[in-house]
Amino acid sequence: MVFRDNEAGEYAAFLAEWNDGSGYVRAHTSGSTGHPKEIQLSKQDMVLSARSTNAFFGLGRDSLIVAPLSAHYIAGKMMMVRAIEAGSRLYCETPSNRVLRTMDRWSNEAIDLVAIVPSQLEGLMASDRFIDVRNVIVGGAPMSAEQERMAIESGKAFYATYGMTETCSHVALRRCGEASYKALPGVVFSTDHRGCLVIEREGVSDKAPVVTNDIVELSDNSEFRWIGRADNVIISGGLKVSAEEVERKIGGLIDRPYYIGREKDAKWGERVVLFIESSDAVDEDGLRMSLKSVLSRHEMPGRIVTVERIPRTANGKIKR
Repeated sequence: MVFRDNEAGEYAAFLAEWNDGSGYVRAHTSGSTGHPKEIQLSKQDMVLSARSTNAFFGLGRDSLIVAPLSAHYIAGKMMMVRAIEAGSRLYCETPSNRVLRTMDRWSNEAIDLVAIVPSQLEGLMASDRFIDVRNVIVGGAPMSAEQERMAIESGKAFYATYGMTETCSHVALRRCGEASYKALPGVVFSTDHRGCLVIEREGVSDKAPVVTNDIVELSDNSEFRWIGRADNVIISGGLKVSAEEVERKIGGLIDRPYYIGREKDAKWGERVVLFIESSDAVDEDGLRMSLKSVLSRHEMPGRIVTVERIPRTANGKIKR
């Protein structure tokens, strides 16, 4: 059974598409590395993905799961498919940062799984119903260091997801506080000549491996540590610097949104630039002293730039 709040008609539309007799559904990529595009996903592959997640979290007929996400994108669609496959109840909310806001009229029963994007984390934790949540999956964009700290300190089971629209949502999960992503059943990892992740999945309709632009460190064929995007590698003086790796290192040193970018440099080819979202002046000298304690010389920003607003995609990914 599917429960919906009054504004979650997207899920009804997806349910109609799911039951239309065709073998595919339409989905849209996030646009994090270009313009969003419409693709077709095999319903068979979506069912396979849903069963893996259901098995991992032990979801069944007695389970209650919550989706405060748009059904236009893969994360919302897959919550519906998981509920269908598990025979569980799905509660859909119109996307907002006030997660579980409409569930106060429900009994205080356990909520087995909630799926959110990072910007919804604080709202979820502020809800009166958060005490009843057992598991949370967070996708769409990386969590900040502060968000991950909050997730860990909550004592709840928070998981960062790794996946994309083309893989029918996540193929690996990383429990907050741990370093590595672990594959879901039937998923095998390897790397290409660039050190980028290659994904193979048993039973899918398209047998071709999915080659990503994500640089990883493999522990084995079922576990990896994510380093960053190959297209976000900055080559300065012949040395490679991962923008995301630098961002992780400086997490906690800056109390405002920030990201690492690049710019051309006549001497070094490229140089690292730290962008900080702020309308106030930044104590650059003090900040540089702090950065030197965690960054190597070639990782240090050549410039620190303040911007009024960091550009992001609809699901919160930084537009570098």
